Amino acid sequence: MTAEPLPTTSWPVPPPDGYTVDDLLTLPDLPPHTELIDGSLVFVSPQRDFHSVMIDLLVSGLRRTVPAEFRVRREMTVVIDKRNGPEPDISVVRADAVRSGEQTYYQVSDVMLAVEVVSPESEARDHDTKPHKYANAGIPYFWRVERAHAGERPVVHVFQLDPETRAYRPTGVHHDRLKLSVPFTVDIDLADIDNL
Repeated sequence: MTAEPLPTTSWPVPPPDGYTVDDLLTLPDLPPHTELIDGSLVFVSPQRDFHSVMIDLLVSGLRRTVPAEFRVRREMTVVIDKRNGPEPDISVVRADAVRSGEQTYYQVSDVMLAVEVVSPESEARDHDTKPHKYANAGIPYFWRVERAHAGERPVVHVFQLDPETRAYRPTGVHHDRLKLSVPFTVDIDLADIDNL
């Protein structure tokens, strides 16, 4: 009896100067939700249930109150520059930036809010790398969502851009209810995660 050969995986070889957003948008067979950070492709791990349900809860809540001039999108590439195309879990973008159902990305100038739901494998990117890049690129609002230490309940950390320093400043931490007046009226019962 002979053993069957193991399947081989052919990983793309990066160009000498790293990948570009054009590569990210055109390379065939990239895994879903691949991001481009500083010219490197970042492959994400499979989503955990908390991550998926939290995105659903926030998208639903945001769509209830988003003004007509904006749209809520989940898991779409945001082009920051030639070497950076991260994929926020949720973005609130200008309505006129939505051009077709075939669209695969938005320009950073069209994004008003970026939201990241932290996973164990994305913790460093969601705490440091991505907020720094979002702020430096001028996205006015950023939310970071994590699981409370005591269990499944979410905690939402809300930040607003300081245009002079190009850095985010914290404006609140929300445990049971996410109730805000900026960037628009938001009222989301975070305990609803138990019903999803």
